[in-house]
Amino acid sequence: MTTRGRAARDEAFTRFVEQASPSLLRTAWLLTGDHHVAHDLVQAALVKTYVAWPRVRPEGALAYTRKVLVNERTDLWRRRHREVVVGEIPEGPHERPATTTEDRDQVVRLLAALPDQQRRVVVLRYYTDLSERAVADLLDISVGSVKSAASRGLATLRAQLTTSEGDHR
Repeated sequence: MTTRGRAARDEAFTRFVEQASPSLLRTAWLLTGDHHVAHDLVQAALVKTYVAWPRVRPEGALAYTRKVLVNERTDLWRRRHREVVVGEIPEGPHERPATTTEDRDQVVRLLAALPDQQRRVVVLRYYTDLSERAVADLLDISVGSVKSAASRGLATLRAQLTTSEGDHR
């Protein structure tokens, strides 16, 4: 590759990183519950994406990187078999407005109680607003598995939310 070609590739990748990082970081944080681990996952996913960048289509770059991120999260879970949940959502320039710190903390705690696959499906389906097919492709599972995991996950979240609201009355 010529120097000019490499510079153009690096410039395109830099633009992608600037645009995609806030979304990837929020997704990673919701998947892990740990701000530092989320940063590490995003960095690892971006490194792997950079290596594959010449083969990645610009319109599919975010989906590709998100899949790498989810795979990295799975690999991390397999290595550690544990999670650390913290009550702080990373703030960023493109952060969606949040209601309160208590609400964010409650969401994280509720998500942390879900089994891993249900948590991944709920985050990818409802937080990142991916279609059932996109989630299925990303996680390498069937659309039916996405539907059932989402249904069970949401039912569990509703039950936990109802219980926690009853405790605060």
